[in-house]
Amino acid sequence: MTPTMLRQLWFLIETTQANMLLKLDDASLVQWLLKQIKQERSLSGHEIDILSDYILSKTSLIRDLAHDRA
Repeated sequence: MTPTMLRQLWFLIETTQANMLLKLDDASLVQWLLKQIKQERSLSGHEIDILSDYILSKTSLIRDLAHDRA
């Protein structure tokens, strides 16, 4: 995963309404974030897999950050 992709993902997380992030279950959260990123850039199948795994491993952190903003 490139630094640019990481920055894009975390910028998306920080700028998305907290309630949106908190209302989704883990699988839906991963899919929603991937969909948003795919709208901005083209991703290969390999990049999608890596990004999915990364997001899934960070769901607790994503929810904690969103909860702090809510």
